[in-house]
Amino acid sequence: MLSTLLRFPAIILLGLIPLAAASGEFDPISQIEWNQTKARHLLERAGFGIRLGEVAEFTAMTPREAVRRLVYFEGAPAAELPKFDHSGVFEAELDPFPPSRPATTAQARKQGHALGVQVKPDGDRPLQPVVNKFFYWLRASRLETDRVAYWWAERMLNSSRPLEEKMALFWHGHFATNENKVRDYRKMLGQLRLFQQQGLGDFRSLLIGVAQDPAMLNFLDAGVNTKNSPNENFAREIMELFTMGVGHYSEADVREAARAFTGWNYEGLDFTIVAEDHDIGIKRVLGQEGNFNGVDVIDIILEQDATAEFIAGKLYRYFVSTELDAASAQELGNWLRESNYDIAAYLEYLFLSQDFYRPEVIGSRIKGPVEYMISTYRLLGINNIPGAPDFNRVAGALGQRLMRPPTVAGWSEGRSWITPSLLFERGNFVLDVVFPDIGFLPPDRYPGYSSEILSVHERLRRGMDISAATLPSMLVEDTSDSEMMSASNMLADSDEAFNTRYGSYRGWQMAIERVKPIPRDLAQIDLTSMVTHAGLQTPRAVVDHLTSHFFTVPPEPATLVALADYLEAELGTADIIEATSFMEESLRKLLHVLLSRPEYQLH
Repeated sequence: MLSTLLRFPAIILLGLIPLAAASGEFDPISQIEWNQTKARHLLERAGFGIRLGEVAEFTAMTPREAVRRLVYFEGAPAAELPKFDHSGVFEAELDPFPPSRPATTAQARKQGHALGVQVKPDGDRPLQPVVNKFFYWLRASRLETDRVAYWWAERMLNSSRPLEEKMALFWHGHFATNENKVRDYRKMLGQLRLFQQQGLGDFRSLLIGVAQDPAMLNFLDAGVNTKNSPNENFAREIMELFTMGVGHYSEADVREAARAFTGWNYEGLDFTIVAEDHDIGIKRVLGQEGNFNGVDVIDIILEQDATAEFIAGKLYRYFVSTELDAASAQELGNWLRESNYDIAAYLEYLFLSQDFYRPEVIGSRIKGPVEYMISTYRLLGINNIPGAPDFNRVAGALGQRLMRPPTVAGWSEGRSWITPSLLFERGNFVLDVVFPDIGFLPPDRYPGYSSEILSVHERLRRGMDISAATLPSMLVEDTSDSEMMSASNMLADSDEAFNTRYGSYRGWQMAIERVKPIPRDLAQIDLTSMVTHAGLQTPRAVVDHLTSHFFTVPPEPATLVALADYLEAELGTADIIEATSFMEESLRKLLHVLLSRPEYQLH
């Protein structure tokens, strides 16, 4: 029975998704049309799922009151969310951080120090402390970035302003930067705060903020964008990915715009313009000519019809439907431009429109991995992101690890979230929530993806010296300890300036000492109380209740019958009251099956 209920191809999910092309009906929904289904739809699309009682609360409002509660936070409880708790891993001497380990050791050789560490005056491996410090910051920034992601997930889960975090997630995918390139959690956190604080404001201010943001400047190589050698990375991406889309600019526009952005750089966490690197000559961009700087180019871009249509369309596809015809795209673009790119006003317009509440739109959108996880926790009544399963690891397995978009284009989203293997991973997430993995090891304490690094510690514990302990495993698999030590002695340790593998190992040790651990509490789930408080008495009533609570698109009637039969077989009785003392495990098994269904992936 269980294998039958779980056996379905991902194509089933795709068949559930109606093609919901924009209707062009953007007039406001009336009070008489407002109901529980539409209130739930609004909560799911404008936030991260529902909590018990929220649907009834929003159904009792007028459509305008409900939308303004979410968009402008009118009547919402005060947002009292903790600030990010820094571990204190950054040191001023780490900035500016060299682009590579070779660059670090070259700097140390040239000036006798690097990253605040002096080169040893004598003895073995004089550059080793410098190399250790290089790897320390790589590891510490990575771990601290994972803590930032956890902190953000907590905000998504608990914020009384869910759209604020939903928009931050949208812009994180739109203006995608990756910690692997930036290598400074402080810059990633700063960019996230920009999205949270300005994500619902006017697009011009946000775009300028992103263009002058140290994380973006780092990610798109602003440091090498000078008048003598303009770098086209940012100029290209701002036109192609951030504002207009392909086909609305020329290569000449990119080259000329790059000149306008020359000299834009950063020092630490602050934007700066290096005057001597800025090109003050005349530029010709998108048909306009002048002594433009970067802000001038942004304003020229915002004047283009293509920009308003591109942003309006992308927001529509994210919040409403992936299907958008040309006429509706133009109408929405005109509305956004006439509102001076006011994102909150545009979303209010969308969320009040009849188009947003069409039957073909409700339940037609595939939840992104982060939405899927957060909404599941909210539906379960969980108030803190569990430490196991690890949020970051699961988000990565599902295809959307925060702070690490795959490319500058962000995530593909939509149907790309669903493949047979990804659907299976979603089911595994639910399994690990309701039945925690007893073999779980916290990845912020045990960097298990690097078994070679972990093997170094074990070899050192066995008395080997650094050279032997850091040999690749393939070189020592069939070698005895004594033979390894003899081989190590022949490597002439004193002639080595540093050992990179040992530096990586020490970097992890130093980082773990200082980075605060992620709390590892487990989810507190009590499905028995949920069932008994609802007064349910039969397996079918339990299935119907859970389906009503968790699903926007319910499974087919035959599936519901099979699920009820499954629960009855698990309990050994059809009497829920009789099974009260022992039904928790069976209810958790049922929930795993339910939330692994393709229908649950939609909202």
